Amino acid sequence: MAADMANNSDGAGEGGATVAGQRALVMGASGNVGAAVTRHLAAGGADVRVLLRQSSSTKGIDGFDVERVYGDPFDPAVAAAAMSDREVVYYCIVDTRAELRDPAPLFATNVEGLRTVLDVAVHADLQRFVFLSTIGTIAVGLNGEAVDEDTPFHWADKAGGYIESRRAAEELVLTYAAERGLPAVVANVSNPYGPPDWQPRQGVFVQMAALGKMPFYIRGVATEVVGIDDVADAMLRASRRGRVGQRYIVSERYMTHRELVTTAADAVGARRPRFGVPMAVVHAVGHLCEVVGAVLRRDIPLNSQGARLLALTSPASHAKATRELGWHPKPTEHSIRRAAENYLDRVRRDR
Repeated sequence: MAADMANNSDGAGEGGATVAGQRALVMGASGNVGAAVTRHLAAGGADVRVLLRQSSSTKGIDGFDVERVYGDPFDPAVAAAAMSDREVVYYCIVDTRAELRDPAPLFATNVEGLRTVLDVAVHADLQRFVFLSTIGTIAVGLNGEAVDEDTPFHWADKAGGYIESRRAAEELVLTYAAERGLPAVVANVSNPYGPPDWQPRQGVFVQMAALGKMPFYIRGVATEVVGIDDVADAMLRASRRGRVGQRYIVSERYMTHRELVTTAADAVGARRPRFGVPMAVVHAVGHLCEVVGAVLRRDIPLNSQGARLLALTSPASHAKATRELGWHPKPTEHSIRRAAENYLDRVRRDR
């Protein structure tokens, strides 16, 4: 596995991103994307340091040769020490809890915590600061047309607190790049799939389908998808070839919800989702859950905002990442199949 990762991380072929010897710091290595970046760096021969909280899970990076440093990433002294002698910072810290009724924690982590790190990073003599953003900060095609990094964002009134926090974070990074000399590159990552994904969020539909607990698909809904290893590959390439102050869409293709869950079920021989639920029903359920959450004073994963985010999608072009980074993602269905197999194997091992 490590050899395969090394080849992928190095971008085998002309123009690939060689990371051997790169002195890298990964912030957010306990998350799905941060762990994948860490694994690819280590497998590619980089000198890898990760900054973790004492409470952070390390399941995604266990078994890989990395230096572990513990502390609060938003403590300037801790961040400065972690960045010392590093060439590249991969910043993958993000609070993705779009279901929160009060968005204050999202802004505290995604914006104010980030600001503290950026104030340190501008003095760290870095070659690149690779920032994990989301495709949710990209525009949505009004009539189903494909969008790219330059399509004007036009759905702020529908975005909600989570997307607002991610937009503010991305704007902050780009401002530091333009005004304070931060060598930042932004990766606008879509919905990533693939093992091990110890705490699935985007992967929850794949997990449910693999376990035979997904009797339905959402009719008329599609979203941009990408394999988790291709995300890591893109971010490593961005560290070498990404232009400072630029955004890169990191997504393989647009996939219907039906294809997503059917691919997962077929991979492990589970029963396919049998009927389609219209988006109107999902909106109604989301609204009901929001009312229940307000009464119980609890955050429920599916609410009206979550339903809106499911519906607000369109195809996106990764041509810029291919052209400038040399990034050529593999078909995401391969990663979905591997994820489904992994979820099922994990359940069997735990019995």
